[in-house]
Amino acid sequence: MARKPKLQETEKGTVLFNVDPIIIKDHYEVDYIHSYAQDSPFFRGLAEGRLLGSRCPSCDYTYGTPRAHCMRCGDKTEWVDLPLEGRVHTYTTCYFGGEEFLEETPFHLILVEFDGVDTLFLSRLIGVEPGEIEIGMRVRAKFRRLSQFKVTDVYFVPA
Repeated sequence: MARKPKLQETEKGTVLFNVDPIIIKDHYEVDYIHSYAQDSPFFRGLAEGRLLGSRCPSCDYTYGTPRAHCMRCGDKTEWVDLPLEGRVHTYTTCYFGGEEFLEETPFHLILVEFDGVDTLFLSRLIGVEPGEIEIGMRVRAKFRRLSQFKVTDVYFVPA
């Protein structure tokens, strides 16, 4: 008769901080080496204070969040500089966040609408309090002085 596989039990438990909703503390840490591959120009642009998107040369569709290939016709796209000023298309205020944002909660995420760009760009908005953000509000891109080569190297402030 075959034995059923079974996970080994431990005496380690989890501290429950809240019941509804359940809130627990769980430490997670790992070193991760990866390549940005085809997205490398986007992150290099952030380090240079540039915001790059992509444009399809065939159908002239411009992506705020870059794509290697056009989502409409499938052709290879080309890198283009995006404007550094835009408008808040929509927003949300986050009261809980991942490790990157724990010290910043609450923080605001916005979808930025740029003139001449067909899709939106997701980023943080800083320098405003909850209730001060408005749809259509003019915003300007800012960049970390010392790049970390992460999407959080760019953020927006009121223009």
